[in-house]
Amino acid sequence: MRLKISQFLLSLVLISAVMLGGCSTQQVASNTSSPTSTATSTTQTTTQATSVSQTSSESIPGITGLPRLEGKATVVMTVKGSPITIEVDGTDAPITAGNFVDLVQKGVYDGLAFHRVVREPQPFVVQGGDPQSKDPKVPADQLGTGSYIDPKTGNARYIPLEVKPKGSDTPLYNKPFDATAQPVILPHKQGAVAMARSQAPDSASAQFYFALADLAFLDGNYAVFGNVTQGLDVVNKIQQGDRIDSAKVTQGAENLKTAGQ
Repeated sequence: MRLKISQFLLSLVLISAVMLGGCSTQQVASNTSSPTSTATSTTQTTTQATSVSQTSSESIPGITGLPRLEGKATVVMTVKGSPITIEVDGTDAPITAGNFVDLVQKGVYDGLAFHRVVREPQPFVVQGGDPQSKDPKVPADQLGTGSYIDPKTGNARYIPLEVKPKGSDTPLYNKPFDATAQPVILPHKQGAVAMARSQAPDSASAQFYFALADLAFLDGNYAVFGNVTQGLDVVNKIQQGDRIDSAKVTQGAENLKTAGQ
């Protein structure tokens, strides 16, 4: 019983630290307890989850004009000269996957740092993708607060929380989903790749994380959009401060659809 209670409390601590991040623009979670962004989003949270039954996005807050991945793609991310192959799933997470592939295509991740690596007291996450980390002069304690700024608009691009339950034809958007009652199609298994976010569900932007272990307590609260198919050993060797040499779409680029397509 003591072991079960301690595991339960540890999960609560991790989730609490995750959710605290959105309370201010300062980094309130330590480097040992958060797989999420601490950026504050102006995106409004809806009171009910919504789903999309067609490619139309008119009924889903925050989805209009975002890139989509219609199918799958392969991204090879190189860290310290070693490749990590990621299968990106646009079938079950079209908006989250489309955002990631679009940022890869734009070269956003090239040169960015992994600012948070959590392996103690148990394997948790390796997190990176903060655009601020490209500048080595940005203080380390500020990393984890940045979002992708669209150069065309000068505004941050945020994407809605996107989770697809098993048995559903379409994902749910804008609100965390209770995955203890119904499993999700893309769970937080070891090697899963998911988007970091602040307290607001619709605040993910560019930051992502690799799951270093099965993290079922995050299912439904954060959007998994892919899995590491090769190079998990490389992920397991990443240290805080290591940088992404490059990220390239090697297959499935034609499945990315942007505004107007």
